[in-house]
Amino acid sequence: MKKDLVTIADLTSEEIGLLLRVSERLKGAVERREEHRWLRGRTMAMIFEKPSLRTRVTFETGMNQLGGSAIYLGPEDIKLGERESVPDIGKNLSLWVDVVIARTFSHKSIVDLAESAKVPVINGLSDLYHPCQVLADLFTLRELRGGLDAIKGLHVAFVGDGNNMVHSWMMAAARVGFDFTLVCPVGYEPDDNVVDLAKSLSSSTITVTHDITAGTKGVDVLYTDVWASMGQEEEAEERKRAFAHYQVNGDILANAAKDAIVMHCLPAHRGEEISAEVLDGPQSVVLQQAENRLHLQKALVAWLLGAREAQS
Repeated sequence: MKKDLVTIADLTSEEIGLLLRVSERLKGAVERREEHRWLRGRTMAMIFEKPSLRTRVTFETGMNQLGGSAIYLGPEDIKLGERESVPDIGKNLSLWVDVVIARTFSHKSIVDLAESAKVPVINGLSDLYHPCQVLADLFTLRELRGGLDAIKGLHVAFVGDGNNMVHSWMMAAARVGFDFTLVCPVGYEPDDNVVDLAKSLSSSTITVTHDITAGTKGVDVLYTDVWASMGQEEEAEERKRAFAHYQVNGDILANAAKDAIVMHCLPAHRGEEISAEVLDGPQSVVLQQAENRLHLQKALVAWLLGAREAQS
């Protein structure tokens, strides 16, 4: 039976632990320049409605390193739901490729692809979830803290919009078992259905607050993201005003735990959601996060495609 990654809720805690261990092996193989061509002859279709640096390069490079190939399908190549219905696209791609990764505006497009395709479908980003980024972030925390069990004791605070990143962090908190707090302005809370689902999956403490001082007090991880994502450009000035007091800066970092980790999924706008001194400072791990997208996604694709080396 084929398996998809639409949201982190699709994975068990044990499967997340396995993916992080496989990611570690693959990262070590790259560092030692060892061949790891686990997916010879396999092909990935990459559907992109949104531009991308990290998602495109890491998936395409990763498939290359695993011995397979990737086909990029940009906005003008496939107009999801316009030239052809999403289910028809999923059914046709299943005839030619082994796995599909899609980066879309509508989350429903990901769901429809997963339901119609006979091959694994990976959510490379939608308006509701961004599971690959958060899984890679968990791998980064595992490296820094010494294992999945160490992550379970952490408190992660996200300062910003209740967006797709927040939704994925909530699902990760529920599956892995750490505490998560969103600090956001009034009116920018996450989807209530996602919050309710995350809370129903585990006993992790999931909190939404508008008080940045209380919400970041003593936390182990400070995370932020741009205030206006792709598709929200018309709201940019309004959002700047609303989020003006929700910047991760030196004062907020001093309010967190002494050894707090600073994370950002990039691209970053220095001087807006995060100050330059914090983004480029010694507690920031943003480039380690970016590097780890490559290794985690390789592990994910290899596991979904049943590569023997990725199953234990």
